[in-house]
Amino acid sequence: MSDGGPSVHASAVKVGTLAVLIRGPSGSGKSRLAFDLIMAGRAGVVERAVLVGDDRVHLATVGEEIEVRPAPLLAGLIEIRGLGIRRCDFVEHATVGLVVDLDADDAERLPAAESLKTSIFGVEIPRIPVGRDYSPLPLVVAALTTTKSSSSVNPSGDCLKGNGNHMNPTIATE
Repeated sequence: MSDGGPSVHASAVKVGTLAVLIRGPSGSGKSRLAFDLIMAGRAGVVERAVLVGDDRVHLATVGEEIEVRPAPLLAGLIEIRGLGIRRCDFVEHATVGLVVDLDADDAERLPAAESLKTSIFGVEIPRIPVGRDYSPLPLVVAALTTTKSSSSVNPSGDCLKGNGNHMNPTIATE
């Protein structure tokens, strides 16, 4: 893997031990979300977060995982709208643990299970489809800091009827 695998138009941030791969069309906010995640890590909202790459990254299969690396010419650089291209700390590689697709056509309030995963080179990875006019950071933070509801959770009677928003107020630690 001399060049780090095929190059893709995406950004990536290592949060804790795994990377968040951020895909989307030009101008969709990939760099913004990458920087927001780094800042969320500094604020303690998520685990320590460090840039892998911005704008263009390389993906490769390593065993049964997808590894992401920065494009060599862009390593350590991130675009911050209003400030331009800035230098920041980065890691040379990370295993992709979550994919965020910005401006996703299949983004829904209550997404179907199949839209919450994607396959890259035959490796299935959790995915968050984000609609054009929706802020992705809260969704990513929620995905990184909570777990799915279990079947042992008993929703209120109104929730079973489809009335109102009923969420468990505790953040899962599993």
